Amino acid sequence: MSKFPVDAPIRKVVKTFELLGFNVAREGNHIAMLKENPDGSRTPLTMPNHPTIKKSTLRTILTQARITRDEFLDAYYK
Repeated sequence: MSKFPVDAPIRKVVKTFELLGFNVAREGNHIAMLKENPDGSRTPLTMPNHPTIKKSTLRTILTQARITRDEFLDAYYK
């Protein structure tokens, strides 16, 4: 199993979420992303727009977006 990033670069985190089906909706002090689900619902995701994202913050974002740790790590290390 791959190691969970401690201070992940924001651009790499955004690219990873894009690989998982999210699109950037807004960008300012925070980055808002949105995923259109097959059933017509939407899954929102909000993260701070800092140069790096801390491990604990990233785990909270994954919970909010309903993404497992393994799903994220597979896309992150591609």
